[in-house]
Amino acid sequence: MLVTLQGDLGAGKTTLVRAVLKALGVTGRIKSPTYPLLETYNVSSLYLYHFDFYRIKGPLELEDAGFRECFAGPGLCFVEWPERAAGWLPAPDVTLTLRVEDAGRTLLAASGSDLGKECLERTFNA
Repeated sequence: MLVTLQGDLGAGKTTLVRAVLKALGVTGRIKSPTYPLLETYNVSSLYLYHFDFYRIKGPLELEDAGFRECFAGPGLCFVEWPERAAGWLPAPDVTLTLRVEDAGRTLLAASGSDLGKECLERTFNA
């Protein structure tokens, strides 16, 4: 499953991913992948990948990085700044857009697949 996160700097993308990872059982420090581009986590048999493509200048930089297999196999991929990898990433199952508004944040969620639709229905209708 691919979840993309969009929003300005400081909108809360990494904070949101941290909260999801903790809810899924990740313990210990959850680091931002801004400099290494990828942080990986394993919860039971689920592989979790947290990408941050802010420093990427374009999709060609990703071709030699070896990340493609993360998106091809089973697992959950969170990608911040997906627009920097346009044309390289597969279509997202869920797109989350965070916006800073007054003293808070607004989260817009959209599904891009049947799996994404099911995920959002279970999350927001629970």
